[in-house]
Amino acid sequence: MHGEIHPLAPARTPTTGGLRALVSQAKVPVWVPWPLPGGWLVSGFAGAGDERTGARGSALALSGPNPLGGPAEMLVVAEEPGVGLGAGLAGLPGPDPGDGFAARAPHASVTVAHHEAPLWLVESDGKAVFAGEVAGGWVWLVLWPDTAGALLVEPLPLRDLRDPAPTIDVPLGALSPHLPA
Repeated sequence: MHGEIHPLAPARTPTTGGLRALVSQAKVPVWVPWPLPGGWLVSGFAGAGDERTGARGSALALSGPNPLGGPAEMLVVAEEPGVGLGAGLAGLPGPDPGDGFAARAPHASVTVAHHEAPLWLVESDGKAVFAGEVAGGWVWLVLWPDTAGALLVEPLPLRDLRDPAPTIDVPLGALSPHLPA
């Protein structure tokens, strides 16, 4: 109904080798907030695609302190239009943010290569979901609990882990329960 279906690989245990494998086959950015917010760790990753065509969607999970107290989790998703990885992980029924998306002023932004990209809040229960467009692809931020959206009061800097230099060493934590099993 929505076009080609890209298989969703199960979440990868947060290891340097697993992250390198996703990065090497990704046809879309593998976004990481960099520098990471204080106390945050990468807690897993997943991709949508196959060995023949490569990953057409990537999801990086992070966990850390909620600015308003308690623990928080965040998924940063990059995907080609129509893949539906971000919407699926956000619990939305279709492959995109839905009707009325971007009909008003943006609610937040990310910074990519010194340029701000707007994000719009997408209606969702119990979590903060933001979506926008960067370089012709979707970028999604899904945060639990919804109060963790306070992380986006300032533009969140994103870096594509496919960029060759300089290499960064991301701290790794326990596997996120918000990624596909």
